[in-house]
Amino acid sequence: MTNYELMLVIDSALTEEERNAVLEKVRGIIAGAGEAGETDVWGMRKLAYPINKKNEGFYAVIPFQAQPDFPKELDRRLRISDSVIRHMIVNKDEK
Repeated sequence: MTNYELMLVIDSALTEEERNAVLEKVRGIIAGAGEAGETDVWGMRKLAYPINKKNEGFYAVIPFQAQPDFPKELDRRLRISDSVIRHMIVNKDEK
């Protein structure tokens, strides 16, 4: 299993319950193929540049362990989600 870190920027227009549902859905996807760590919620932050005419986003970081082929599937599923504005998956073991 490889260590990864997922950073999400969730749409700021969502309510707190909807944001929590998005985070739980992502954690569920990760749990299906690996092991998710503790979610580090950064909260609402101003974006460096407007994305889809939005100036703010809700940031969260989720460390997880999974097989090397899983991040590609996770990336695909996050791209089609309307709630996630941006995301980035980083391999923590790569030097």
